Order: sequence, then C-alpha cells, then structure tokens
Amino acid sequence: MTWTFSTSLDEFRDRAGAFLAARPAENTVLLTIAHRLAESGLTVFGEPPVFGWWRAEQGGPVAGAFLQTPPFAPRLSFMPPAAAAELATGLAAAGAGFTTVTGVGGGAEAVRAFAAAWTAATGTEQSVRVDERLYRLGELTDPPRPPAGRHRLAEPADRELAIRWYQEFLAEVEVELPDVPRAVDERTANGCLHLWEDDGRPVALAGSSPVLAGMSRIGPVYTPAESRGHGYGTAVTAAVSAHLLAHGATEVLLYTDLANPTSNSIYQQIGYLPVEDSLIVDFRPR
Repeated sequence: MTWTFSTSLDEFRDRAGAFLAARPAENTVLLTIAHRLAESGLTVFGEPPVFGWWRAEQGGPVAGAFLQTPPFAPRLSFMPPAAAAELATGLAAAGAGFTTVTGVGGGAEAVRAFAAAWTAATGTEQSVRVDERLYRLGELTDPPRPPAGRHRLAEPADRELAIRWYQEFLAEVEVELPDVPRAVDERTANGCLHLWEDDGRPVALAGSSPVLAGMSRIGPVYTPAESRGHGYGTAVTAAVSAHLLAHGATEVLLYTDLANPTSNSIYQQIGYLPVEDSLIVDFRPR
C-alpha cells in the first residue's frame, strides 16, 4: 500500500480524477473543491493546497485520495480504513514541512481510522466538531405543505442580501469561509445561487455546486429567523433539486447535521435517502 503526495492540482486530477468521478456521491466534496481550485485559483481558500492519492499495490488503480486547502483540515475521499490510517502516519512523518494537520473530515469510518492513527502518532487528542449525514435524492416529491411563492435564480441586485444571509448562516453553523462576497458573486454568475420569494420578497436561499461527474450538491440552505416556520427552506430545496435534474444532474446530494432531527426528516419527506455518515474531527495537544 502506498500514498503519493503532491502540490500539483493538475497531477492530482490526472491521477485521481477518474477514481473520484467513479463514486461522485462519497467524493462530492473533493470533486467540488478541486473544480473551484481550477476555476478560481489555488489560493481561493487561503494557502496553496496539498494533495495525495493511494494505491493498494504498486502500479494498481487509485483507490483513495485526499486534498487539503490550509488552513482547513484535510478532506478524505471514499477509501478503506487502512488507507486512512496509513495516510495519517504518512502525514505525521512528513511533518509541517509538507502541511499542518489540525483536524480531518470525510466519511465517518475513514475519519475514525485516520484520527486513531494520528493521535497515536502525535500524542494529540481528538474531538468531533461536526457529525453529518450525506443524502442522495431518490424520487423527488413535492413538500407536504408547500408554501406560497416561487423559486428563482439570484441576480446581481440580490448581492447585498445574499452576502448577509451567507454570513448569518456561517455564524449559526460556526464555519469560516474566506471571501464570502467572492463566493456569492461566483455562484450568482454560474447560476448556482437560488432564492425562494413570497409576494416578491426573498425569504430563503440555497446554493448548489456545478454539475460534476453527474453530481451536484445543495448547500447552504438558509432561511432568516423572521421567515422560519413557513416551509420556505423545504420549498427552495425541492425547487433547486428539480432545477438540477433539469440541467443534467443524475445525483443530487446534500448534507444535514445529525443534531438537527427536523432537517433530516424534512429532506426525507421530499425524496432524499441516506448515503453515509460523515465527520469533521479536530485535534488538539494533550
């Protein structure tokens, strides 16, 4: 078993691209991050990224991959737990000269294997920061209690509102995103930012990723506090799902926080089915 590390996006996509595209649901985050790096530049998330891919045997097919956009944690593809553990020990041996690891994210089984190997190799402690479930759309159904209003794509005139809602959403989920205005501008220009409006007034927002390997992922989904309780979030999610299917997506995905039973129930009501659980784990000195 062997990992290859690189700082070249082109090399990563050449070596691991087909592997990632073969399982677009489990590898959704890596596919979308790699695409944005290619479209917007290697420092769009902060520092230059690092990459890696794994083969079970020398010369065999790629069967695992990771990427990291510091200061964010490495993100793991679908991979065997043994590969994740080997990655942890390899990154620990490479040290800060290659990258700094303060956490890890990905499918729960691989993350647990990585975290166990990392803490054993470095003497650090681990704690779960995010416990999520990945869902894939089965058969789309209408919301059980559809609200008034309609879906539309965000326009440049919506920029100030969309930036404010993005920032409110990120504050609620305690996630940092560098350059929110740029993210809003790019998604608006690409037709990947959606609004639900009622009586001509925007009341909810949803983002979507470009369709890659037949896959698109919805997120964030945000309804401001004053507009909650009317079903707008469910309605915009269902509308975006239909929009993506009409524009070539064969797999429509989204993540939900397992600590929020309401969102997990709502998305299943419109046709979403569980794929896998996902974790983000932080490391800290003992």
